Amino acid sequence: MLALACLLYVMDLTVLHLAVPAISADLQPTSAQLLWIIDIYGFFVAGSLITMGTLGDRIGRRKLLLIGATAFGLVSLGAAFSPTAESLIVSRALLGVAGATLAPSTLSLIFHMFQDPKERSIAIGFWIGAFSAGSAIGPVLGGAMLELFWWGSVFLLALPVMAALLILGPRVLPEYRDPDAGRLDLVSAAMSVLAVLGVIYGLKEIAQDGPGATALAAIVLGIVVAVGFVVRQRRLADPMIDIGLFKLGSFNAALATNFLAIFVAVGYFLFAAQYLQLVVGLSPLEAGLWSLPSAVAFIIGSQLAPRVLHDVRPAWVISGGLAVAAAGLFVLSQVGVTDGLVPLVLGSVIISLGLAPVFGLTTELIVGSAPPEQAGAASGISETGAELGGALGIAIMGSIGVAIYRSELADRLPEAVPAEAAEAARDTLGSAAAVAGQLPGELGAAVLAAAREAFVAGMQLSSAIAAGIGVALSILTVIALRNQRPADPDGADEEDLVTASATHGGPPGTV
Repeated sequence: MLALACLLYVMDLTVLHLAVPAISADLQPTSAQLLWIIDIYGFFVAGSLITMGTLGDRIGRRKLLLIGATAFGLVSLGAAFSPTAESLIVSRALLGVAGATLAPSTLSLIFHMFQDPKERSIAIGFWIGAFSAGSAIGPVLGGAMLELFWWGSVFLLALPVMAALLILGPRVLPEYRDPDAGRLDLVSAAMSVLAVLGVIYGLKEIAQDGPGATALAAIVLGIVVAVGFVVRQRRLADPMIDIGLFKLGSFNAALATNFLAIFVAVGYFLFAAQYLQLVVGLSPLEAGLWSLPSAVAFIIGSQLAPRVLHDVRPAWVISGGLAVAAAGLFVLSQVGVTDGLVPLVLGSVIISLGLAPVFGLTTELIVGSAPPEQAGAASGISETGAELGGALGIAIMGSIGVAIYRSELADRLPEAVPAEAAEAARDTLGSAAAVAGQLPGELGAAVLAAAREAFVAGMQLSSAIAAGIGVALSILTVIALRNQRPADPDGADEEDLVTASATHGGPPGTV
């Protein structure tokens, strides 16, 4: 049941991209509105994760999960039948708030339900695998729905899953809440949302339009509010988050590793979908099908690692996984314009096999370092770190890719291309494909070929940089987590695990 909730959470992140052309034709949103339709779900998920994780600790994690599932289903209905772009934006924002209840509640319930460390590792493997399954199923199922129905049908995919969760959840899921929890501090909740939203929004703007005053101001605002949030938590008698968690070396090291692993992964995710559709020339549904091998590899890696490597020190498993992922990224750096489909799929499979145990183990270390009554808050911190890592990866790796693309294209474009068309082509590969379709035959083909070569050059360099970061992170992980022991198969006491983490995990900020 928990895996179903996670699968749905990711499907809603991925399925909308296929519906963008139909939404544009029906609702006729402006370019700014279309960006908000796509991005606002992720913004509100990221901004609400810490608040929802803490709220689950206070009111009950199962209760919050079922409330979120109900809200998600109802708002999905509203989104499916949105008459205007503005109403769809509001629905997507509310879906983000409801979706933010799912990941922290499910993860913290896993830590309550599975006390045996080996069983818990396997359960977290299923939890991680559900996210990958959602990212694979979303485009395929969404593409099939769009072939048969209107664009709003993609939102109705949530309804049967939510119905199953509401019917079976109370029967199969236990309840857990912090028996000594105080009231939720609404000021702290608002500050946490504003801090994360500011940073995420600024990073997205940099990825889209490059550094600008608005983007930098949003990031600065987010950081200032985050500092104020920390100061407030130190002063509150009943803080929303126990800042003492960040004094645990294992917590900090695992959080930083998870953050940077997501950052590295974006070096692959950012370019693969565009390559399949705009370089190879596949349809969205075909691109989704070719993405299945990497999703399956991720699921296999997340399931096998806990079973095979449970007696190996976490540092070696995480370090080895990062090294494997770096090898996969190196394969991607060799992908060319022609005959690149097989190397791309092979590299993607290698990356997925490497990163699956990394995400599972770092998540387990992050939440496992916290006392049981704070598992929801720790889950929220873990998921927020992942969101921030992804946004930073998109901003930095995307900016590198765009810079290389524009530089290479400026040298490759035929001189006969009109200045206005050349300027549009330099924006993105998608824009270049649109421009090429409007130019005469041979000239349009030359523009498209030049744009594809420039894009692949950017993808190759970005993948090589991500591979280098992966190798460095692999080495740092061995140092930072060298004293972290493998899970005791007989089930160690939670307090002992926390004490061990504080004593042997190294100083705060090891990574």
